[in-house]
Amino acid sequence: MTNDKMSNGKHFLRSVVASISGVVLIVALGMVFLYAPREATMGDVQRIFYFHVASAWVGFFAFFVTFGASIGYLWRGKRRWDILALSSTEVGLTFITMTVVTGALWARPVWGTYWVWEPRLTISAVQLLIYVSYVMLRSSTESPEQKARFAAVYGIAAFVTVPLSWFAIRWWRTIHPSILTGGEGMAMTPRMVHTLLASIVAFSLLYVTLVWQRMRLEHAADDLAKLKSASSLQTTRG
Repeated sequence: MTNDKMSNGKHFLRSVVASISGVVLIVALGMVFLYAPREATMGDVQRIFYFHVASAWVGFFAFFVTFGASIGYLWRGKRRWDILALSSTEVGLTFITMTVVTGALWARPVWGTYWVWEPRLTISAVQLLIYVSYVMLRSSTESPEQKARFAAVYGIAAFVTVPLSWFAIRWWRTIHPSILTGGEGMAMTPRMVHTLLASIVAFSLLYVTLVWQRMRLEHAADDLAKLKSASSLQTTRG
């Protein structure tokens, strides 16, 4: 198979995934506002949770991919693993930021304040800052190999914030509701569960689409840098 055919095949597949992602997002939005019932205690503000939980799930998954790709880079030393780690982190940050924002929007009418320094929220804030620092770290050195190694080690260490955030509700006394585990959490009807699952699938497909596009841009930037380097070398020799 020629490079042109492979490129066309990848472009077609990206277009298909992006189209499916758009359709599923529209369906999920319809389910959030038209299919899911109004929650008895919180009312319509509860609908924010479909975005909140789905974005948190995808953010956690994105950082897991960063963790795995970082291990892959340290093991194999291939640039594609570094690109995957960077792309997944940047997209993951978008979703975790959405998680924090939607959580604050929900908290204001329910708790009477946008933010409470309780364990789960504090860990979320720390996690956000840690992964922002990951992106900043990558611009702290000019050496691509050194940059990739530092980022890989950092990406592996930073992943500890994911299980900490997930288990915070179970390990410490917290006012953050437990949606999926029952107990004192919100009681979910079957329609609520269906809507939550649809939202998670929609955001997951959006994650795949965004990471794929971000990786493509990074590969293009690498190709451009190689062309500039080759052109500069030819000019010097000339």
